[in-house]
Amino acid sequence: MITRQIGQTGNYLLGAIVRAFAATHINPNVLTVIGFAINLVAAYLFAYGYFRWAGAAVLLAGLFDMLDGRVARLTNRVTPFGGFFDSVLDRYSDLCLMIGLLVFYGRINRFWYVVLVAVAMIGSVMVSYARARAENLIPTCKVGFLERPERMVLIIIGAAFDRMAPVLWVIAVLSTLTVIHRVVYTWQESRRLVSQPPSR
Repeated sequence: MITRQIGQTGNYLLGAIVRAFAATHINPNVLTVIGFAINLVAAYLFAYGYFRWAGAAVLLAGLFDMLDGRVARLTNRVTPFGGFFDSVLDRYSDLCLMIGLLVFYGRINRFWYVVLVAVAMIGSVMVSYARARAENLIPTCKVGFLERPERMVLIIIGAAFDRMAPVLWVIAVLSTLTVIHRVVYTWQESRRLVSQPPSR
């Protein structure tokens, strides 16, 4: 009951914010750029060890990430380029946040943490790439647990509680498992499609 009320309140507030931005006639792509810029600030904060402030910045950037698509739909300004542009800046945002952590652990001479961030970075990129490449072969490939929203939540939790190392381990491991899952799923689906008799 309480969680439902919280969800309803959150949806109401988000809807009010979406309507307010829509009333300004702002281009949804501008909201996408603002979210990316906030993530750049978060990366800088990570680089200098201000983890809690960085987590707050990632949370704020996530709000803009939710707003751009909703504003586009509300104002009938959904375009193929908008979806593409959002995805591209999302990838840059992910990588910039990881670069911020690379800089931080490099500055304090924690070599193995630098390696861990690099592995998490590779996994994060490959999760998205595996899906994009798979969907050139099969209709959809949304399998696996660790999508971008889950990664962002984990990063926010790690920053808020100053437990980034365990979070990076989770991202590195689950990202790799998600990629493996998508490879296996794509192999199975592509074989199934090839074995189907041609439609008449």
